[in-house]
Amino acid sequence: MNVKNNKRRRESQEKIEKAFIELLQTREIKDITVSDLIKMTELNRSTFYANYIDIFDLADKTREKLENDFGKLFADYDYFNEHTGALKMFRHIKENQIFYKTYFKLCYDEKHLISIYDTERAKKEHIDSNLKYHIEFFRNGLNAIIKLWIAEGCKESPEEMAEVLKQEYRRR
Repeated sequence: MNVKNNKRRRESQEKIEKAFIELLQTREIKDITVSDLIKMTELNRSTFYANYIDIFDLADKTREKLENDFGKLFADYDYFNEHTGALKMFRHIKENQIFYKTYFKLCYDEKHLISIYDTERAKKEHIDSNLKYHIEFFRNGLNAIIKLWIAEGCKESPEEMAEVLKQEYRRR
């Protein structure tokens, strides 16, 4: 029986997602087919379609999973010490570069971006009148820094990147 969260189904989904992420490292999403995935995973086509509508549904579900995993990383984020939070984030990114490369590749419409943001701190610093613009500016700037760092192979240390973020945020 193909129950939603049974072990076999979860294992199949994990195999498909792992193969998909592997293919995304060398191909664009439009060039990945269900046939490619079933060959790599040695699963049946029906198994793929029991879990996903098509490749783009797989991409959306994979992106959502990556976002949830990122959110869990910051569940205990210390908003009063942004340096340790940024350091934690950059360490995680460096240790999981394929995860983040995949995430950004799946955000082809740029609507979904990694974001941590302390609205309470922003209000204390009197940003609340234009808060929505400030959040958007911060989120896009943070993502641009992360993308560039990943594209260049994470050459700087996480400590250096946390300092870059701190300096950029303080200059506003």
